[in-house]
Amino acid sequence: MDEDITAIDNKTRREKIINFFINNKKKLISIVVIIILLPIIFFSYQMYKKGHKEWLSEKYNSAVIDYQNGDKSGIAEIMKEIINDKDATYSPLALYFLIDNNIVKENNKINEFFDVIINETSLDNEIKNLVIYKKGLFNSDFESENNLIQILNPVINSDSVWKSHALYLLAEYFYYKNQKQKSKEFFNQILTLENGNPTIKIESEKRLNRDFSE
Repeated sequence: MDEDITAIDNKTRREKIINFFINNKKKLISIVVIIILLPIIFFSYQMYKKGHKEWLSEKYNSAVIDYQNGDKSGIAEIMKEIINDKDATYSPLALYFLIDNNIVKENNKINEFFDVIINETSLDNEIKNLVIYKKGLFNSDFESENNLIQILNPVINSDSVWKSHALYLLAEYFYYKNQKQKSKEFFNQILTLENGNPTIKIESEKRLNRDFSE
């Protein structure tokens, strides 16, 4: 009798399994298809990214070569397109090229490009901090002290390797504005940094001894 009960239980279990597959056939097929497609989609996307990166590299390098050879038509538009592509490598390079060659004259337009890279482009933290520092450096010639500090605040309030650079920029900015007490405070902050740039620390100490000694 026990064998009959066991046989019935086994049959019932098989029927439940069969019914489960029948009732959930569409879901199970969908799951299998997804499992098969996911690796294909992933590798296809990786191939697309690689191809797009190579295309963007060619576009940037060709534009630079044409510009250096005297063909300056369309360079601003090409670099703008590369910036708006939001690529971690070539978007910052395109912006730096525009700045270094003084191609775009409007400061507000350059700052818009900086914001695309800082706020919309996927960057490593230290690369992002470098871009923020470069934005501060660009704006230091014409921005007010409050705006400049606001630009640099993300770096100043971090443990970034670029923190000493940002503080040094502000120290020089206030020294140029003849606000020597503020300048001195920023130079002193640099000396207290544990991971500050050694060269900037030495230069800051020299400046304090030379320009602020009583």
